[in-house]
Order: sequence, then structure tokens, then C-alpha cells
Amino acid sequence: MEKEQYLGVSVSPYTYEEIIADIGKRMTEGLQSTVIAVNPEKVITANHDPLIKELINESTYQIPDGVGILVASKLKNGDVRERVTGVDMMGRLLQFAAERGHGVFFYGAREEVVCTAKEKLEASIPNLHIAGYANGYVDDQEALVKQIQESGASLLFVALGSPRQELWIKRHMEELPNIKVFQGVGGSFDVYSGRVKRAPALYRKLGLEWLYRLMKEPKRLKRQMALPKFLWKVLTER
Repeated sequence: MEKEQYLGVSVSPYTYEEIIADIGKRMTEGLQSTVIAVNPEKVITANHDPLIKELINESTYQIPDGVGILVASKLKNGDVRERVTGVDMMGRLLQFAAERGHGVFFYGAREEVVCTAKEKLEASIPNLHIAGYANGYVDDQEALVKQIQESGASLLFVALGSPRQELWIKRHMEELPNIKVFQGVGGSFDVYSGRVKRAPALYRKLGLEWLYRLMKEPKRLKRQMALPKFLWKVLTER
């Protein structure tokens, strides 16, 4: 399947399983892959910031994280069949790494957050090998890159917030030839550490995670207005 385009921003119409299978194939070929989450807010931002658009479109997989992307694809008779969230994609990749014997590295968030996430994930995923981690406040980036490379990890999860994490990945990919999969994971370490609660399963199944978060944080209303704006622009796009 070809990638879809919404307001000039690419979206990969693949399921979790298809992405994992393709990543496995690319790893055997020695290729590096990048995963970036795409939602309506990010698409709107990308239309005002060429660098953001470039970061998204240069990625190997632009996963349809927001329900608005799924709706837009249906309106345009596209092939996006399900949401592929950043936090769940990370979970699938960790499971894949554990099954295949690949080491992973965590970089980002506060020390207590990334450390707790590491401990909880190691306890919950059999055979998961977290080869190393570093919090998001490291000053010596050269030493950090060396630490990641020497860890022997094959997958790297970077939690610095977007677009900072994607810029970091773009800047250091060539210095990390052993890393075959890069994913910017935003607040996923907070979720896996237990410090941030996800929406109940029913909300997630119905694509209403945004509503749950809005009820918990009413100040997000301004950000959520990106959804109708995005859908209107998609519908009226020439």
C-alpha cells in the first residue's frame, strides 16, 4: 500500500502487525527505520513549519496516532484501518525485541520516570533486555551517543517531546549504525512507569481517548480544536 497524504503530510496505512513484519525484514537487511506518530494537531503544525513536515515525511513509518487521521482516511476512501498509537507501537516493538533477542535503549524523561518504566517493563515482558538508559537531562551528548552505541542495543526509544526527539534522532542516526529502529515516544515512559494513567479500554476502543483526556484536563480544549480544523481542511483540500 502506498502512503496517504493529508495536507501534504504522509501517513502509513499499516497495522501494528504489518509494521512489525516490515521492520523485521528491514532489520535483516541492515536498514535503519524511524517511527513517528501523526495526529491532526501535528499535521496542522506541519503546515506552518516546513521542518516539522520534513521530519514527518522523511520517516519510515508515519503511524496514524490520532482518531482524526482515521476519520480523514475514511472520508477520502483511504486504507487506514485502525489507529496505531505511539505508546502501543512502543509496546509492540518491545515485545518484538524480547522475542527476537534484540536489546533496547531508553533515552529521555526524568530519572525516576525512565528508571521506573525500565523496571516495570522488565518485570512484565519476559526476556526483554533493556541494554541501557539515560534520562533526558544529559549534557554530554557525545558521551551519550557512545553509551548507546556501546550498549549493543538495536532499538532506541527517545522521549524528549516532539519535535525535539525527532530532531535528536535525525541528528544522530548516522552516529548510531547499530540502532536499527528509532522511535520518538513522547510521554510513553510516563505511561509505562505508571505515573500517567491511560484512558479506560472502552474509550480507547471507541477512539475517544481524546475525550477522556479533555475531561481530565479541560485546558486541552484549545489543542483539541485542531481536529475539526484538520477535517475541514482535508474535506476542502483541492
